[in-house]
Amino acid sequence: MPQFRLSEAARLLGVSDDTVRRWVRAGQLTAFDDPAGRKVVDGAELAAFAKAQAEQPDDPSGVGRSARNRFVGLVTEVVTDKVMAQVELQCGSHRVVSLMSAEAVRELGLRPGVLAVAVVKATTVVVETPEGSR
Repeated sequence: MPQFRLSEAARLLGVSDDTVRRWVRAGQLTAFDDPAGRKVVDGAELAAFAKAQAEQPDDPSGVGRSARNRFVGLVTEVVTDKVMAQVELQCGSHRVVSLMSAEAVRELGLRPGVLAVAVVKATTVVVETPEGSR
């Protein structure tokens, strides 16, 4: 059973150690002592908690689509040449980069500060684990 120290859980959730301790005290997360006497959280519980806590901004497009991976964010950078463009979005803590035609950038009015939705539909997703993972 994978276990994470409270500091590791905090880093994975993008919050402070104190926030995780408050969640433990409030009973939102269950912590127990590992063999070394450190407070840890069960990995499966942490994953369920992370999923429940995730707040995805509403998709402003109002369009239904089959792709489930939608990342709402702000355009932070646009680099274009005559034909192609690279568009970077900051979607919460995730940086998403898209390559598209320069024409599409102009048609969509993409520039830094514009609200946009990155839609990802991929047949291949690579999943990695750290060496010596739990």
